[in-house]
Amino acid sequence: MATTNLTLDQFESTISSDGIVLVDFWAAWCGPCQRFGPTFEAASEKNPDIVFAKVDTEAEQQLAASLRIQSIPTLMLFRDGILLFNSPGALPAAALDDLISQARGLDMGAVRADVAAMEAQQGSA
Repeated sequence: MATTNLTLDQFESTISSDGIVLVDFWAAWCGPCQRFGPTFEAASEKNPDIVFAKVDTEAEQQLAASLRIQSIPTLMLFRDGILLFNSPGALPAAALDDLISQARGLDMGAVRADVAAMEAQQGSA
């Protein structure tokens, strides 16, 4: 599956869907972004069941600002609507493959329970 371009209007519905969603925040002028692009695209071809989306931070400045993107490339990984990974910097192919493998292996029931517990703690503080 090829990567898709993601806009502000599509962002929430895309990341909240079931399954794994990887989002690459990039810009055309960014050298590391250009070097990471083929790695991201290759991973999308190897993992057709995952949504691979790209956000052009120049075209989607409001979206990038709302997510506090301060450095590009930044990679976010969501599974079943839960943000599991958010990091600036280009990953090597092996690290990206490992990240995907870890996301696939998670017990999402346990993750949801952990998130609910953290939210309850924050609510009582």
